[in-house]
Amino acid sequence: MLNFERFPWGHSRRFNSYTEHIRKTFGGRMQKVVVNAGFTCPNRDGSKGVCGCTYCDNEAFNPSYCNPVEPIHSQIAQGISFHLVRYRKASKYLVYFQPFSNTYAPLPKLKILYEEALAYPDVAGLVIGTRPDCIDDDKLDYLMQLSHKYYIQIEYGIESCYDRTLNRINRQHNYSIGEQVIRKTHERGIKTGAHFIFGLPGESPDEMLACAKMISELPLDSVKFHQLQIVQGTKIAREFEENPSDFHHFSLEGYVAFIVRFIERLNPAIVIERFSGEVPPRFMKSDTGNGQPVQQGWGLIRYDAVLRLIEQELERQDTWQGKYYT
Repeated sequence: MLNFERFPWGHSRRFNSYTEHIRKTFGGRMQKVVVNAGFTCPNRDGSKGVCGCTYCDNEAFNPSYCNPVEPIHSQIAQGISFHLVRYRKASKYLVYFQPFSNTYAPLPKLKILYEEALAYPDVAGLVIGTRPDCIDDDKLDYLMQLSHKYYIQIEYGIESCYDRTLNRINRQHNYSIGEQVIRKTHERGIKTGAHFIFGLPGESPDEMLACAKMISELPLDSVKFHQLQIVQGTKIAREFEENPSDFHHFSLEGYVAFIVRFIERLNPAIVIERFSGEVPPRFMKSDTGNGQPVQQGWGLIRYDAVLRLIEQELERQDTWQGKYYT
């Protein structure tokens, strides 16, 4: 019988669950409400590039209630109403600045947007999605001050541990920049998260698995993992048509098996927010351009079902996050 009391997360799930972490932090249910503040990123506005990352289509991930022409407080109100239909009322809300790079603006503008969100009733804090090359010391110092009163988390899109991959997907930054910024953020006491994608072109499963050690060495509070999803109209979709053998596409069963092996090697102190992503089927590329099916999607299965499969496999193998972490 597994003794869960020895695990730092202190609950019976076999990984350090974000849901349980939030329940412990806030003493009840918390809901993220996504807002679109109309940001762009240096890969789109010409400062570094104009085409964005090769896999990127923010519309595929943006909730229907997010409209950048609406004020932040209006988007929060609509988001709360949207979630009330699907879930019971949360005790607190975190406003999630998600689309594009949400620190890519002068600090005075950021202050107006962030403080408008924090002034909304029952908002306990912010989650700010951004790139590691869109932050500086002044912005970090300001967010550190906010973190003394509110729950503040910065979520950095790192995507890969390998510079050759980052170059190939047109990230326009290297892994070292991400590592440095994560450490700077952590040193200021700000909740620090990172996002990684499995299945990027040119990476083998063994190389992806080796990232568990590199990620474990970072002072991260939380991580999100997504499988690569090839969205129609993106540059990576065209690249797949030309070189499908460069991509390792996980079947659902293969991905579950991979995730189990990965988190066995992951630092158990890191909270896992997500294991996979969802994109509406209408956005997904369904063939290679020659009539051959891509077989890279998992149909209409929702995240909760994927999570259950992962937890069932952890139970079946009697394993857990950090079992082989050293």
